[in-house]
Amino acid sequence: MGARAAGDGTRRLYPEGAAGERWEQSALIWLLPREAGSRRCGAGRGTGGGDRWGAGPRRRRGPPSSSSWPPGTACTGSYAASMGHVRVGTASWTDRTLIESGWYPPEANTPEKRLRYYARQFGLVEVDATYYALPTEQTATLWAARTPPGFTFNVKAFSLFTQHPTPVGALPKDLRPGVEETGKDRVYLKDVDGAVADEAWQRFLGALEPLREVGKLGAILLQFPRWFPISRARKDYIVSCAQKVAPDRVCVEFRNRTWMTPDNRQETLEFLAANRLPYVCVDMPQGHPDSIPPVLAATDPDLAVVRMHGHSAKWDSRDIHERFGYHYSQQELAEWAPKITILAEDAADTHVLFNNCYRDYAQTNAQQLASMLAN
Repeated sequence: MGARAAGDGTRRLYPEGAAGERWEQSALIWLLPREAGSRRCGAGRGTGGGDRWGAGPRRRRGPPSSSSWPPGTACTGSYAASMGHVRVGTASWTDRTLIESGWYPPEANTPEKRLRYYARQFGLVEVDATYYALPTEQTATLWAARTPPGFTFNVKAFSLFTQHPTPVGALPKDLRPGVEETGKDRVYLKDVDGAVADEAWQRFLGALEPLREVGKLGAILLQFPRWFPISRARKDYIVSCAQKVAPDRVCVEFRNRTWMTPDNRQETLEFLAANRLPYVCVDMPQGHPDSIPPVLAATDPDLAVVRMHGHSAKWDSRDIHERFGYHYSQQELAEWAPKITILAEDAADTHVLFNNCYRDYAQTNAQQLASMLAN
């Protein structure tokens, strides 16, 4: 790994032999300079959020609870990496093809048993079902009860909040009347009255209280679409989302390349760092309209996030299993392990989530990477 110093003090680390113009093919680790007197990782707030905009009266956080988990049982898949703590997991534990793959043992034959088994293998999971519909408090209560102390759920934000098209039927029935007046089957945030959007946010966050109470709520993933280019107004919107979520935390993933072009990359990362918003580093196919280069950056000293989407040759497919059906090789993972270790030096916690969710690809790759990081 070779390092190149920038005039602004930023450290830019390239794989040996990689030229700057090849940064889209090789992961670039972009470590922002630390402010004088700033705390290193390990001295932050942890994964439960913080007080960057003040804690509102809406939600509270409590100490971890053992819930109904058997005494002495600990979740795995998390390791100390230099000064930071790395958690590895996947973006699903309920996918139909995963269940059919045989990754779960025969006795894990119910939703409860599958989640309990998953939580014995990993200490982290990402909930993506919340992108398609608002979660319920009852479901979150079951998640909390079926996982051990210290387990973490990252939760993907509802599609409406990140300006994706949202089926009217995905909204609670009592919030639909005003939206149905648009005559559209799918609506965007601009089509929805602000009061309706605010109420949807309140219900989304309120439903996560059972996770929050026992210290199992990680970050709310804000994955913005490819039609969300860099601008002052969009930066303001990102900050407004973080303010709604506070004192919980968000993490931010882009799918519009303008945020991470060579000309805009530093502006984007400094914006996120100034607001202590974790940047979601991605590994994904390049050369597509929604491709983002694999730049690793810790923009919040408390949390860094990496999402591994794979390199499917059918990334443009509408079939989600074709789009994400990619199995990382041992060599690919061996190249990622030291980069993640370097990234983890600048964050108290680093979350690595495999989103190549087809059959057991994500689970086996996550176990392989976790083993590499542990050695």
